[in-house]
Amino acid sequence: MIKGWGLLWALAKGAWITARHFFVNMFFHTLALFGIKAKRRGAVTIPYPEKRKPLAVRHRSLHRIVPRADGKPRCVACMLCVTVCPSECITVEAAEDPDPDVQKCASRFEVDLTRCCFCGFCVEACPEDAIRMDTGIIELAARSREDLVCGLDRLLR
Repeated sequence: MIKGWGLLWALAKGAWITARHFFVNMFFHTLALFGIKAKRRGAVTIPYPEKRKPLAVRHRSLHRIVPRADGKPRCVACMLCVTVCPSECITVEAAEDPDPDVQKCASRFEVDLTRCCFCGFCVEACPEDAIRMDTGIIELAARSREDLVCGLDRLLR
């Protein structure tokens, strides 16, 4: 534990580092304001709701189910995504599909976003390429936990 002068020295050192960063960033922002190019630039701040930073190509955002040409989900309820999910947030129930070319379909497909760790294992495991995490939606706000459970109808939108 720091006592006496050591505590004051640590506080002064922290204040010095903070002030140095503030004034250096302010200097470079002022240069940029007047149109002067510098080799270095100040800290970059993006005014979030008005401007958005582009997401990386490999960014994993909210899940979606890929539909077939007829609008039904491409999922054949093979349960691989459920098996591979480390947080056990995916629930799939199988049903018989009326189409003779398809044996099974998912009658219930839910992703609980309160438990999901966005690892992307479900996307990698799916043999039908039925689930993807490429929506680009990163806002996860809801009024209740039930609103964060995405059902099949919400995942198809």
